[in-house]
Amino acid sequence: MSLRSPLSKAVGLGSAKHGFSHWWWQRVTAVALVPLTLWFVYSIICLMGGNYDMATAWLSSPINATIMLLFVLTALFHAQTGLQVVIEDYVHTKWVNLTLLLLIKFAAVVMAVLSVISVFKIALGG
Repeated sequence: MSLRSPLSKAVGLGSAKHGFSHWWWQRVTAVALVPLTLWFVYSIICLMGGNYDMATAWLSSPINATIMLLFVLTALFHAQTGLQVVIEDYVHTKWVNLTLLLLIKFAAVVMAVLSVISVFKIALGG
């Protein structure tokens, strides 16, 4: 019994028999980023005339803090997945490939943790 998705056969995985997961997550995160980016741009436009206190009060709202985290974490995952595909496709020296993949994953995790801490600190009034 195959554990691969039936859709993976339709898409075609080539001779390597992997890559569908990256392709799928790139599409899912891209679709998710459309409304999240529209919300983010609208929010920035609404906050343009305000000051720091207004922005922190806005981000203190649980809804805004949650959507902001969804936006940032989805964007980071989308970027990390896209960069991983580019590196795997175009960097052929094994040690450079591995080094870049590790750096990108490490950077994405560090940025995600810092984003969560920052939003929580503002949202909780710290």
